[in-house]
Amino acid sequence: MFVIWRRKNMQKLTKEFLGLVGEYAVASELCKRNVYAQLTIGRHKSTDILVETKDNVMKVQVKAKQGREWPGVSGVSRSSDYLVLVDFQKKNEDDRPDFYILDIIDWKKLIEGEKEKFPGLEIDNKLRIKYPDGWKGLNLEPNQVEACKGKWDKIFTEISK
Repeated sequence: MFVIWRRKNMQKLTKEFLGLVGEYAVASELCKRNVYAQLTIGRHKSTDILVETKDNVMKVQVKAKQGREWPGVSGVSRSSDYLVLVDFQKKNEDDRPDFYILDIIDWKKLIEGEKEKFPGLEIDNKLRIKYPDGWKGLNLEPNQVEACKGKWDKIFTEISK
């Protein structure tokens, strides 16, 4: 008798749990690479993970998704800050998600691309986007950040400075 094992698709998570799963996944990936990563706690926070460097503390913002896009992403505004996008779409419970690591240079490129498409776009001093219709943040799909997939070296370069 043959038994066929089916991997269970990851269940649809609430927004709160999806955010936590993404933050823990990023912290785990950093710790696996000998980088001290501390999750911040609370619902009203602007930083998800703190990473110690020799002389400073870096901030890491994490956005996780199960659907086709990350909605309303605020981005990064300092050269020592990073945005890690975590993609659980079409993943089974035991699968590792895809990670996209963006620095301020990557974020500015995305903003420039949006400014070309939407001339009335407003950018504040923290490099956050506001569209003419009032929508805030940038909706991102994996194809827009493909060049950033798995680029953990961006964070490691900053740590070793």
